[in-house]
Amino acid sequence: MSHHLGVLAEQAYQRLGHYESLFFEGRWLTSTEIHERSTRVAAGLRAHGVRPGDRVVVMTMNTPEVFISYRAIWRAGAVVTPVIFLQSEPELRHILTDSGATAAIISPELAGLFGKAADGLGITTFVIGGNYADLETGEPAGIEPRADDDLAALLYTGGTTGRAKGVMLSHRGLWENGRGIEKVARSANTTRSLLPLPLSHAYGLIVVIGGLHSERRLVSVLQRWFDPAGWLELVAEHRLESSPVVPTMLQMLLAQPYGDYDLSSLRSFGSGGATLPPAIRAAAEKAFGVTVLQGYGLTETSAVVSAESLTEHRAGSVGKPLPHAEVAIIDGEICVRGPGVMLGYWNDPDLTARTIRDGWLHTGDIGRLDDDGYLYVVDRMKDLIIRGGFNVYPRDVEDVLLEHPAVQVAACVGRPDEESGEEVVAVVQLAPGQQATGAELVAFTRDRMARYKYPREVTVLDAVPLTSVGKINRKAVRDLFRQS
Repeated sequence: MSHHLGVLAEQAYQRLGHYESLFFEGRWLTSTEIHERSTRVAAGLRAHGVRPGDRVVVMTMNTPEVFISYRAIWRAGAVVTPVIFLQSEPELRHILTDSGATAAIISPELAGLFGKAADGLGITTFVIGGNYADLETGEPAGIEPRADDDLAALLYTGGTTGRAKGVMLSHRGLWENGRGIEKVARSANTTRSLLPLPLSHAYGLIVVIGGLHSERRLVSVLQRWFDPAGWLELVAEHRLESSPVVPTMLQMLLAQPYGDYDLSSLRSFGSGGATLPPAIRAAAEKAFGVTVLQGYGLTETSAVVSAESLTEHRAGSVGKPLPHAEVAIIDGEICVRGPGVMLGYWNDPDLTARTIRDGWLHTGDIGRLDDDGYLYVVDRMKDLIIRGGFNVYPRDVEDVLLEHPAVQVAACVGRPDEESGEEVVAVVQLAPGQQATGAELVAFTRDRMARYKYPREVTVLDAVPLTSVGKINRKAVRDLFRQS
């Protein structure tokens, strides 16, 4: 059986046929248009010298051309290399140089940045709304054969802690992961979803692949980028039932006047990308009348390891491992084995050998499994704070801070301290119209936590620093305390 993602896309179209499948900024695209354009773009890429195994960068805002380009790149036997559009020039230069990309598909807004970063690298560049149309002028192309373990995607991760590393994901790994995600989505019995996540990220990528496995005609409404007011308008207008989100998106939605919109069609959210605080989950379920289904994974595992479904969910857990993923807790660390595990880090065999040992990928996350096989994530190993010999998990502190009615976002880190080794400190962002001082929040946590755990300093910020995919940027938070 082939796990070729180009074949998967072809099969999806043959199975589901012609229908209005994607809405973007006032226009519907049919499944036929997406399929036929992708077959022409595949031919166009070949005509412009893209060969099987070549890396093709996709660096765009969310647009229909992302769906088309991913299918086309796989059809041409090339490697999708998604790049988040919020890059600095040096970060982008590193990715382009390291990946050895031969071609790139970009949004017009990014042409200036991309041109500077790609200077002298000889990358053939196609701009959506411009010469991208040149790719669609030829006759449709067939599917270039690829093996199950051939490279399908090269995703760069870890840019907030050092130079971004290229994660090599295979056709089979992404295929299996997409099937697991589709099984979870099927349990929610929803077919109309809103996609606000950057598709040029592992989470967005796997949502696309999951859709290719569906037996049902799925309808997607795409946001160019996440905008909470626009999100609410689109749900109400198109009677949407579900949306994959990250926790900070839920926090922003809860700060909106959501009661002004008819959101009665909503049934479920899929939450991933970061740990979901219980207070935020409870508030979202109450506000929107949904079930929030948590998942867990990382780029190195083809995006997802475990996920809750409507039939299998348990408070505080991130669900059970997907069928293709085997999970073990080794010395407190979550370890994963199976076809979804990356082939390795691009150009870095030493780091690959340190990360994958005896067939197990060591995630760097602390967790546990209960007797029924549900997985619980405690925290990141590298984020663990050791204060006076005691372990403090930032998530525990953040969960308590978020119980305060004024707090919308919270981030806890360790600050070097001569006496304790590390001191527990935190930053918060207040909900609109709310007031609280750092001293009040310290007192709030002190009454609710063990003495060694509560933060000795809480700073109120206009906005807690986030990464390009909406996670808390702990490196930036640590830097704030080092500067103070």
